[in-house]
Amino acid sequence: MEKTKLIRTRTHKGFTQQQVADYLCMDVSNYNRKEKGKLKILQGEWEKMAKMFEVSLDNIYEPEENNHFVFKDSSIGNYLGTNHFYTIPEFLLDNQQKYTQKLEEEIKTLKEDNNALMSEIENIKLKNNP
Repeated sequence: MEKTKLIRTRTHKGFTQQQVADYLCMDVSNYNRKEKGKLKILQGEWEKMAKMFEVSLDNIYEPEENNHFVFKDSSIGNYLGTNHFYTIPEFLLDNQQKYTQKLEEEIKTLKEDNNALMSEIENIKLKNNP
């Protein structure tokens, strides 16, 4: 269920979803899901938003309803005769894949920069030691 009190307060106070997401240290898409009622808003998050908006918790809080998730992956483990079922929401896997790709691109760039610096160092050594 959409958090209408939260959305109304956020827009009335002039905050964007991105600003609130940054304040809560989360991705804007996750914050959007929380406003839409697709993800649970934790008690600490409610308190932080009330502080950010300078309102009482009662002005923004709306109770959670049951959340439903679509799972992309399911793993099963067995430890000492006890079955454990692990499920991962699809959006977490997607976010993790995007983050991994971003890190791989950064590593590639850093390696290229390192190689260029090493070449410069070698050139300087050759010029100084004929």
